Amino acid sequence: MKITKDMNIGQVVAMNRELIPTLAACGMHCFGCPMAQMETLEAACMGHGIDPDKLVAKLNEELEKLAK
Repeated sequence: MKITKDMNIGQVVAMNRELIPTLAACGMHCFGCPMAQMETLEAACMGHGIDPDKLVAKLNEELEKLAK
């Protein structure tokens, strides 16, 4: 399964909790907050001044490494 910018942060973390450091490195620390269940990754990126396409690519790269 691939991460998309339409997924919410909670869905991304549920795929693999080891992605949390990658999100945290971008300034996203809201893993347990209610917004993590509602806000899309794209919206969160916009709120943090991050290019959503670059973050999605990085998360998918990390996810692929973790699967090995």
